[in-house]
Amino acid sequence: MLSLECLASLEKDELERISETLGCDDLRRLVELLAVKDDTIRYNSFLLLRYRSKYHDDVYPYWELLCEKLKSGNSYHRSIGLMLIAANAKWDNDNKIDNVIEEYLALLKDEKPVTVRQCIQSLSEIIPYKKHLLMKISDALMALNIGEIRETMQKLVLTDILTVLAELRKEQNNSKIESYIASALSGGMLDKKTVKQVQAML
Repeated sequence: MLSLECLASLEKDELERISETLGCDDLRRLVELLAVKDDTIRYNSFLLLRYRSKYHDDVYPYWELLCEKLKSGNSYHRSIGLMLIAANAKWDNDNKIDNVIEEYLALLKDEKPVTVRQCIQSLSEIIPYKKHLLMKISDALMALNIGEIRETMQKLVLTDILTVLAELRKEQNNSKIESYIASALSGGMLDKKTVKQVQAML
């Protein structure tokens, strides 16, 4: 089992490799460590679990614990929960995400702009596996009031939304999405470079 000392000393470029060596006891311990105050331990535990989730379904059994984090008073825990839920959407054959999607999408209005961005970005991991939720996801994204977000973050949040909508429209497109994208690209909030980057994704 990984010791705390080993976990704290891991370099980012070796985390994906280490994730392939994890056993059941390691996974259980890492899930527990998601709640510790030590930033390095918590973050490395999260990264190992996220990497593990890319190719294996053995983090999925902790789904309910991950969902509980969405309601945490700690923004780090909320972010960890939503990102690991997204990473495990591919393993969610029982569509348990249906029971928590409202709480998940509520984080689009989180008090922390960083959590808002992580929520938006993580939706791109859910889209390929949960086609029945595409309309709900697109509606929630387009309903987000950019003006209520800290001004310095508005451009970044809008760019995140457009990036996810560009991915989503490959699966399910409609006039509402097209209208939103066109309005966002011509609305003046985005600079020319960002507009071109978004257009290239479409």
